[in-house]
Amino acid sequence: MAEAAAFQGTGPSPARRWLRRTLTIAVGAPLLAGLLHNPSASAKAPEEGQVSRTVDVSIDTLTPSAPVEGDTVTVTGTMTNRGKRAITDATVNLRVGPRMNSRSEIDQVARRKGFRSDSDPQPLDAAPEIDIPRLDVGVAHDFRISVPVSKLGLDDEGGIYQLGVSITGQTSEAQYDRVLGIERTFLPYQPEPTDKRTQLTYLWPLMSSAHISADTASDDQQTPVFQDDDLAEELRPGGRLDELVTLGQGLPVTWVIDPDLLASVDAMANGYRVKDGTGHTAGTEANRKLAERWLGMLEKAVQGRKVVALPFADPDLASLAHHGKAVPGSLEHLQSATELAGSTVETILHVQPATDFAWPVDGAVDPSIMAVATSAGARKVIARSDSIQDDDLSYTPTAARPLGGGTTAVVSDAELSTAFQGDMVRAETSTLAVQEFLAQTLAITLEQPQDQRSVVVAPQRRPSVAQAQAMATAVRGLGARRWTQPLDLVAAAAVKPDPDASTTVPRGSQYPKRLRDGELPVQAFRDMKTTRDELDDFKVILTDATRVVPPVGNAINREMSTSWRGRASEAAIYRVDVRDVLQRLTKSVVLVDKSDLTLSGRSATIPVTVQNKLLQDVEGLVLRLSSSNKARLKVDGEGSADLPITVRAGHSQSVKFPASANANGQVSMTAQLYTVDGTPYGAPMTFTVRVSEMTPTVMLVIAGGVLLLVLAGVRMYSQRKRLAARAAEAEAETETEVEPEAESEPEAEAEPAGPEDDTTAQDTPAAEHPSDPDTDTGPESGDPSSPSEKVDR
Repeated sequence: MAEAAAFQGTGPSPARRWLRRTLTIAVGAPLLAGLLHNPSASAKAPEEGQVSRTVDVSIDTLTPSAPVEGDTVTVTGTMTNRGKRAITDATVNLRVGPRMNSRSEIDQVARRKGFRSDSDPQPLDAAPEIDIPRLDVGVAHDFRISVPVSKLGLDDEGGIYQLGVSITGQTSEAQYDRVLGIERTFLPYQPEPTDKRTQLTYLWPLMSSAHISADTASDDQQTPVFQDDDLAEELRPGGRLDELVTLGQGLPVTWVIDPDLLASVDAMANGYRVKDGTGHTAGTEANRKLAERWLGMLEKAVQGRKVVALPFADPDLASLAHHGKAVPGSLEHLQSATELAGSTVETILHVQPATDFAWPVDGAVDPSIMAVATSAGARKVIARSDSIQDDDLSYTPTAARPLGGGTTAVVSDAELSTAFQGDMVRAETSTLAVQEFLAQTLAITLEQPQDQRSVVVAPQRRPSVAQAQAMATAVRGLGARRWTQPLDLVAAAAVKPDPDASTTVPRGSQYPKRLRDGELPVQAFRDMKTTRDELDDFKVILTDATRVVPPVGNAINREMSTSWRGRASEAAIYRVDVRDVLQRLTKSVVLVDKSDLTLSGRSATIPVTVQNKLLQDVEGLVLRLSSSNKARLKVDGEGSADLPITVRAGHSQSVKFPASANANGQVSMTAQLYTVDGTPYGAPMTFTVRVSEMTPTVMLVIAGGVLLLVLAGVRMYSQRKRLAARAAEAEAETETEVEPEAESEPEAEAEPAGPEDDTTAQDTPAAEHPSDPDTDTGPESGDPSSPSEKVDR
């Protein structure tokens, strides 16, 4: 009115304005002075809140969690004196607040600590009081309050109400009644189903960390070797995975499964081994039966339910997007993991899963994550509302958001998805979380009761036992379907989107730092590439690649799992173990070390031996022998020669290269294995050949020496023959003098003398030299050759 009057030119006169200011000062001065001299007035709220936390009030149970008309609400809990003095003449009261109209009001009440007289309701007259004459310091007192719903003062149309339990009493320092403790929770009340019920999708994740190594036993079954036996602990009755299956069966949830977990449990059920120092031992029969039992339970639980299979080993999409793309070939891991997912789930659980969903960690996305997630065929990405935000809307929109190009973001609700991430071991914490979850879902329905919307809840990937129990309690609390109705994830992704909902993917700079700090580094992807390259080179020589490629390839997929977040050192150790296993296999096919050789003559053959310690034949190898000086020593007429080679399992094979010498001296030789595509396989092996050629001059000298030896032999023979003849004549003369009559006797006929020695050359096999083993030398021929080795001529 004053502004209107001033605008019309009829405002108050200067004298009247002066009088008004004087009266304002006169009236306001005492009030201001009172506030300045009585600080308790301005500090009333903080002091009131601090005092009201003297007693720790715990609400342990609230049943029923979502009552209807005719029910009786029962609240139980404890009162614990945390102060410094005993409390006397205390009473415990139930307080039911007014109806709340929005999710923001629920958030405000949930964050509030201590009693506030300006916002907390008065004790409920219809509820019974509990008298506590004395509550000593540190002493806990149990309470139980039951009130019919008809006496709670709830509106007939229902809604969300604050429900509090308080304790009022006195202490020796303040002998008057005041609220010394309070705890609040929420009471969702919807006596009749709403016209439009919210479609609610709850994801039930079944995931674990990596347990299987790249190693397998040497038996025909290729028994897998586990890193540890921790998986058995999760499968035991009461264990984490056991509870998830036990609680999840019968609930209207969508099962989201890591196929690697199924493969690991299936491997355990069929017999497994566990690393033990440098070796491994057989897993126990009891653990095998645990795995078999768990798979049977799970198969029954998923029948008739939607199952979503994530890529094998649940790869960390954010790490791939932010670090893996810098390493060539990293995205191929995601492709292979996606292809393996469906067949693994179908083979083990006998259900057809959906495989076109991607789930980044905590639903946080940016353009690079979306590009990586869809690169392997996923067309639906599970995001979260604290990443793709709807700041301009006063209500919760439908989860499905078309992003173009055939890609849909399924945006889960952040508050509902994080409702059970805390420590749910304490009954109080679990109860409060469940009641707030139910209240939030009812608030979503009441935001726009005329419109039906679809909401998705994507909880933490690996909930603890207590968290899973709280989650199950919350889902069961919605079982009456008074304001929600269940919907599976596949159907939720196909719901007609809200045209006003945001479809803007946040920039990379907006990606949460706490999540970025936990990602796999670039070096991790470099290690994966190195291992993958070695595997690719190795598999081409194997006659049965299935004994090596699946176990090692799956282990490489496990190296980029989201389960390594927060476990950087364990992730690095696992990567080293995988590569060590592969290198141990590749080094089972090696060149046998040779000692230095001596080549005498113009030509010879040089043998090189390859040993195969694998349990299968190897083929597709080429052995190359190279001379460092082809002017002195050539291999097959050139500086080097290639010869194909196949080696049987557990045997050694020798390859002989023809060599020709042109000059004396030492020549360094290098032997190297190659795959058929020309890729070097293994380390090269070097040795030295000493060339000692027989030249014409040397041959002439040798021939002259032989001639001299022959002439000397002839001369010695002639001399011996003459001496023998003379000796015979002398002996004859002597015999004539002694026995003259003997001359008249007839001379005996001499028998024909035979040869003194048979010097005819016989055909004898050439003696084999130690450096020239058989073509197939057997498994025992892996030792280095003799130091005196010479080549064949």
